[in-house]
Amino acid sequence: MLRATGLTRRYGGVTALSEVDIGLAPGEVHAVVGENGAGKSTLVKILSGVLRPDAGSLELGGTPVTFSGAREAVGRGVALVAQELSVFPDLTVLENLFPLDAPRRGLLLSNRRMASRAAPVLAELGLDVPLGARAGTLTLADQQLLEIGRALLRDPAVLILDEPTSALPREAVERLMAVLRRLVARGVAVLYVSHFLEEVLRIAGRVTVLRDGRAVLAGVDAASVDLDGVVAAMLGDRVLATAVHDRPSFRDGPPVVVVDGRSVTVAAGEIVGLAGLQGAGHLDVLAVLAGRARGRVNGVPAPRSPRAAVRAGVAFVPSDRKRYGLMLDKPVWQNTSAVTWLALGRGGWWLRRRTHVSAARSLVTRLRISGGPDDLVSSLSGGNQQKVVVAKWLRTAPSLLLLDDPTRGVDVGARAEMHTVISALAAEGKPVLLASTDLAELCELCDRVLVFQRGRVVARLTRAELSERALSVAMNAGFTS
Repeated sequence: MLRATGLTRRYGGVTALSEVDIGLAPGEVHAVVGENGAGKSTLVKILSGVLRPDAGSLELGGTPVTFSGAREAVGRGVALVAQELSVFPDLTVLENLFPLDAPRRGLLLSNRRMASRAAPVLAELGLDVPLGARAGTLTLADQQLLEIGRALLRDPAVLILDEPTSALPREAVERLMAVLRRLVARGVAVLYVSHFLEEVLRIAGRVTVLRDGRAVLAGVDAASVDLDGVVAAMLGDRVLATAVHDRPSFRDGPPVVVVDGRSVTVAAGEIVGLAGLQGAGHLDVLAVLAGRARGRVNGVPAPRSPRAAVRAGVAFVPSDRKRYGLMLDKPVWQNTSAVTWLALGRGGWWLRRRTHVSAARSLVTRLRISGGPDDLVSSLSGGNQQKVVVAKWLRTAPSLLLLDDPTRGVDVGARAEMHTVISALAAEGKPVLLASTDLAELCELCDRVLVFQRGRVVARLTRAELSERALSVAMNAGFTS
């Protein structure tokens, strides 16, 4: 259905993709995996018409093709759901579903025809939101489903999914897997890019592994490789960092943070996980502490604004880095200095570039960010962007760390590195609250996990009791699938 041969793409003196071959057959899921910076996003952009290769060729249905842009690729049946969401926040859900070629009645858009076409697709995805709601008011997970729905409404012959489940709760992932199986049965060719390797091996027929811009495994049968083999191909000779599970435990000490009325406490040096299905109420705890919602903490009113929370020593790493975590059009050093200079007022009236660049360089080294202080954040891979978000908060030396899906869109190597950083901060005595849709992450990092349903804690699991199965059962107890 779609074949690429010898794809090469350079950015200045950096070769992002080097002589990569890949083919998508009708009725198959072909997965592409690799670390951040391995070339996955560049490959996706070339196949979807966003970029042109410096060398190499494309064939669509056996015919050579050169896309003039993403719109032509869409018109030829190649639909992309990008890793970085591109919803129009001020437009309605319905308007977002039909940005091009919307059904009309005469010269006017036909909302009735649009709604009629959209209804079965949204029902299949389980996206139950008002069609007239502004897209910017939706949760991150619903916005991701909205983008997938927009792609499916094009009835594509080739569907490219770049990290489609990074913001989705488990039940939404299962619905998407079922949708993909039905698309494959209809003959659609699917390119599936994901950091969730277990997910990849479950859904894909073939797997390609990129490392440093080259295909080190090219279109191998997914049944012929296991998780360890894929990780080894991704990392090469690189050794994974490991989380510091033997850090000193402060769990027997007195709580330093008590969220009144929500049965949430955290002691110095403790990592407490918050788990629950979408809307269960666990994220409300982070919102209260981060000054984004009203509540009481340690017997007094919570910070009344995000700025007040920052000044109280609270660091909040959000799951949606693009909307809330970064200034994409600014260099790394300006991003890492944003909170300390703007919110905390450290450094005087004038922005001293040399001081902030030096601090940024130290953080780049500490977090192994692939890029320099002067690089634009928009030029970094998704995983390295997430590291920049963490870096700017580390510079504030926070007294409380709030993490909401801190490794969303981060590869297996970077994930382990960030886990080491989080564990090290706890070892220094900092209290940490961690909410994550990645149940394995909660099991690996947390001293205990609080499971929420309908706004209240329904289960408390100690480290000895933690497992993905135990968490899943606790989160879904009382719910029907």
